[in-house]
Amino acid sequence: MNSNNTGMRAGFATVTTLFFMWGFITVSVDPLIAALKAIFELTYAEVMLSQVAFFTAYFVVSLPAAGIIARLGNTRSILLALAIMIIGCLTMPVATGNNSFAIVLVGLFIIAGGITILQVVANPLAAALGPPERSHFRLTFSQAFNSFGTWLAPMVVASVLLVGGIFAEGAKCETVTKAMRDESLRKIDLTFLLMAGALVLLGVFIWAFRRHLEVTTEVTTAAQRPSVLTALKSKWALLGGLAIFLYVGAEVSIGSAMTNFLNYDDMLGVPLKTAGHMVAYYWGGAMIGRFIGSLLLTRVPAPRLLAIFAAIAALMCLAVSQLHGSTASYIALSIGLFNSIMFPVIFTVTLERSTAPPAATSGLLCLAIVGGAVLPYLFGFIADVVGGPQPKLSECVGGANMASSIGLHVAYLLPMTAYAIISIFAVRAGKAPVVTHPTGQVSAGH
Repeated sequence: MNSNNTGMRAGFATVTTLFFMWGFITVSVDPLIAALKAIFELTYAEVMLSQVAFFTAYFVVSLPAAGIIARLGNTRSILLALAIMIIGCLTMPVATGNNSFAIVLVGLFIIAGGITILQVVANPLAAALGPPERSHFRLTFSQAFNSFGTWLAPMVVASVLLVGGIFAEGAKCETVTKAMRDESLRKIDLTFLLMAGALVLLGVFIWAFRRHLEVTTEVTTAAQRPSVLTALKSKWALLGGLAIFLYVGAEVSIGSAMTNFLNYDDMLGVPLKTAGHMVAYYWGGAMIGRFIGSLLLTRVPAPRLLAIFAAIAALMCLAVSQLHGSTASYIALSIGLFNSIMFPVIFTVTLERSTAPPAATSGLLCLAIVGGAVLPYLFGFIADVVGGPQPKLSECVGGANMASSIGLHVAYLLPMTAYAIISIFAVRAGKAPVVTHPTGQVSAGH
């Protein structure tokens, strides 16, 4: 019994490293978006295709991922996912060498495909590696380390991508040269080559500790066999899928535009590099909130806490849409604190109430992450329509963006609506019965 508990704890610790890594890489797209927008002279809707490519992979890969995991088992599936992510990272130098935004999108899709497999493996594993009554705590705790990666990424990646080249301090739009642009492209290469190296090291670590990940091989393999389509027959699986769709879309929309948002003269008016660093506060708030939330969830019913956090986030988005300057900027950055518990709690609350097998429900929830592709594009489209044309290469100025930020302010009404719906979902979930599954993976305890 003690040996089994030790193995579960070691497996849980190993899985948590995966949460960190995919968090880091996912949020690296935020400063990348600011860089791509300037380098390729894109509109907000066009540059948000980066998130469309990234999160569409969740929709495309989630279905076959369950079958891959059932066939290969936990360890080999994780190693396959890491290999796919490495290939995606190595695609970026090809993209920049060919001056192709389209190939950048392909690389992001490949990277996200690997991350999708990791998520399909790791989320149920984190929930299963320990007593069922602590599933909310474990998944939220693992997500806290995911948030550590998302906090670290903007500071590290912005320090590489948004300095020098066309982003050099004091650079003016009219003085941008091909050499400066090429320098900025090379920084994209460096960023993703370093990520590829980190993924190789992570693969070696996973292989070294592989026996701990097979503690739940029997449960995981059996659970992955049911078709995701069976989850479509469960009302709560569908409602949970909608909540995940809206949450991921809202969170990604806000984070993706934050660097440019803070750069505007009528917001904080800081250079893009500084704005990119400040995005860490948005994701850092989620990290702090998850550590605090993991404790709150031992005392407060999960649906109730979710309803409160989502309602506060909706009100904050409304405030950002109406205000400007430092007040709106810091409110926007603070939304991350209330994003903190949403994904893990929506995930576990849905698993508890879905009448479909846990693996089928989990697969559907992973498919719903495609909200990160849909809502950011709509967010960018609203910003473009309301804000009008942006000056070409406005971000290359070594200071504030003098154009109006009104388009992004109005766009905040989109995540506001998403959070309001999530709050309603949570209230209804609090009144719904809990379903007991034979695997024992999920229970009503918090």
